[in-house]
Amino acid sequence: MWKLLIFFMMLAAAAPLNGQGAVPPDAQQRRILALENAWNQAQQTKDAAALDMLLAPELSYIEYDGTLMNKAEFLASVRSPTLQPLRIVNESIAVRVYGAVAVANGVVREDGVKNGKPFTIRERYTDTWVRRGDDWVCVASQSTQVPR
Repeated sequence: MWKLLIFFMMLAAAAPLNGQGAVPPDAQQRRILALENAWNQAQQTKDAAALDMLLAPELSYIEYDGTLMNKAEFLASVRSPTLQPLRIVNESIAVRVYGAVAVANGVVREDGVKNGKPFTIRERYTDTWVRRGDDWVCVASQSTQVPR
């Protein structure tokens, strides 16, 4: 009898997990989507001041080639005169919100000129955002190059 009772208690506790299907984007998901697009725009226009507001002081940024950068190093790479991004756009993106943490997974395409040579790159990325007060800041970003 006790085993049956424990089984039904476990089943009841797990029931809410089974009912979680696709849900329409809520306000927080839309906010993160907007921040992701603002990040692309700021990086494309080399607006380090705008990026500074989106990124947490303790940012951990891992570039597609494995280079690890902190916030200052990432902002310096954006300001580099050898890099001229022409277009940075998300091809796909999904956002999941877990209370005060949000995770964005997507594919971004960047076209530009680096060291005088044109380039196109596609990256699959994961960005981790944390809500601080009324604002969201990115604390970690990692990308991997994917084939065109």
